[in-house]
Amino acid sequence: MIALIQRVNHASLRIDGQTHCSINRGLVVLLGLEKSDTRAQGEKLLRKVLDYRIFSDDEGRMNLGVSAIGGEVMLVSQFTLAADTERGLRPSFTSAMPPAEAKQLYDELVQWIQQQYPHVVTGVFGADMKILLENDGPVTFSLRA
Repeated sequence: MIALIQRVNHASLRIDGQTHCSINRGLVVLLGLEKSDTRAQGEKLLRKVLDYRIFSDDEGRMNLGVSAIGGEVMLVSQFTLAADTERGLRPSFTSAMPPAEAKQLYDELVQWIQQQYPHVVTGVFGADMKILLENDGPVTFSLRA
């Protein structure tokens, strides 16, 4: 399981030309699910996302997590993060979790994180989404479960 997290000043997600959701200061989290991933791994990774210290404290040091600043989170399923890019010029998705299983796990993780933290919005699994964001820093990290 891979979470690509970006610290943002604001972001919005559009589906079919319509705004589906938006956030102000916080994190855009792209979540890639692989075949062997479990709910327990996902909960552990998403807890890390909420607590990962990438926001500045009063001294300007990256010392606060999104939950500590009361920031918002946009969680979006992103199967391309599970791509194998080791060889050739075309990514392989053999390690990605099959869509039906991935949707079930993603839905469970969405429900879990929304119970843990009230400021979470999500994309729509499998939809063609457009994300507009202002990356703050830019600050981007890749986390693995």
